[in-house]
Amino acid sequence: MIKNQIDIITMGCSKNLVDSELLMKQFEANGYTCRHDAKRPQGEIAVINTCGFIETAKEESINTILEFVNRKNEGQLNRLYVMGCLSQRYKDELEKEIPEVDKFYGKFNFKQLLTDLGKADVPSCDGRRHLTTPHHYAYIKIAEGCDRHCAYCAIPLITGRHRSRPMEEILQEVEELVSQGVKEFQIIEQELTYYGKDLDGRLHISELISRMAKITGVKWIRLHYAYPNQFPLDLLDVIRDNDNVCKYLDIALQHISDNVLSRMRRHVTKEETIALIERMRRQVPGIHIRTTLLVGFPGETEEDFQELMDFVRWARFERMGAFAYSHEEGTYSALHYEDDVPEEVKQRRLDELMALQQTISEEIEAEKVGKTLKVIIDRKEGDYYVGRTEFCSPEVDPEVLISAEEGKLRVGNFYNLEITGSDEFDLYGSVKR
Repeated sequence: MIKNQIDIITMGCSKNLVDSELLMKQFEANGYTCRHDAKRPQGEIAVINTCGFIETAKEESINTILEFVNRKNEGQLNRLYVMGCLSQRYKDELEKEIPEVDKFYGKFNFKQLLTDLGKADVPSCDGRRHLTTPHHYAYIKIAEGCDRHCAYCAIPLITGRHRSRPMEEILQEVEELVSQGVKEFQIIEQELTYYGKDLDGRLHISELISRMAKITGVKWIRLHYAYPNQFPLDLLDVIRDNDNVCKYLDIALQHISDNVLSRMRRHVTKEETIALIERMRRQVPGIHIRTTLLVGFPGETEEDFQELMDFVRWARFERMGAFAYSHEEGTYSALHYEDDVPEEVKQRRLDELMALQQTISEEIEAEKVGKTLKVIIDRKEGDYYVGRTEFCSPEVDPEVLISAEEGKLRVGNFYNLEITGSDEFDLYGSVKR
């Protein structure tokens, strides 16, 4: 056990990661050493930043808390604190069930932990972070909360209403990170296209990204978590017209059947969704679309599912994730619908959908062989350097492998690569000399 060392463990999404990085900066300003997601935690204090989005995420967070409770009981840890989405939603229950945790914090009051440790908030560190990502990229959270209230989603129950950060504050953060060597920015929030609506009633995401693209040193900007209803079409012009805005958009569609979309309270139709995808591909040639789909929602018939399969065959998404539905306590669907799709049917539909997407992904990646693509190098791993194209977000998308025998490459630098091969998950490339 190392005195004055704090282990930070982050569960769930990149939005939680940003919160952990903010807290780490404050800890370090108060004289602590911080380690993030260490394989062998050795600090005297541990802070677990939990996820409470879906059942599997909640279970993972609980199991991690219990693992550290055991460490504390065995004398390997002095104090254990828990923050984040799970404790925001279930604080009272967790305090009763796991009293070994010294204190639970929610998603927004975690700075109180500094006071409870006898320390103080350091104003000069407000808004600044200890980056846990490779030095060349960072996540930028531009808002909290969500006003959409989809039937299946617990996020509004956890985070509350949508609250945009001031634009100037965001741009200042980007400028500071550029000065530290960051080149690539992943723009995140629960519902990116809604940015600014709460400030003056207008959508400002296009203005924000356009201004961000003009900052010297910003090489890549990638957009995550858009919403199809009332999508700001001028954002497509921003993506198309700025070389440093990646031709990539993460937009969760969830389903295509009007029956299911209506029951999900998505406020969008099949016809509108198809028209939007056609517009995206027409307005931004070469765009890579990432989406998320949900199978087994209450009332989803076999006909609805086959309609979804046909849609995926037509859309040929470059990137896709999918989940099986689970009732989330307090959501509209949990309160109003019976969870009437059997678990084995949900799993079968999920397997069929992902098998279809795997075939589509393999075909799309194979089409890149012989092309020259710009790649940023993330790391060296064994006999390969590992990088990404503009069409690939960290952690979730395919990577490009370059044999180390080609010579030394610098992590964080860009190279033009000829794509020489592809397989189920990755591309292979050779540096063009």
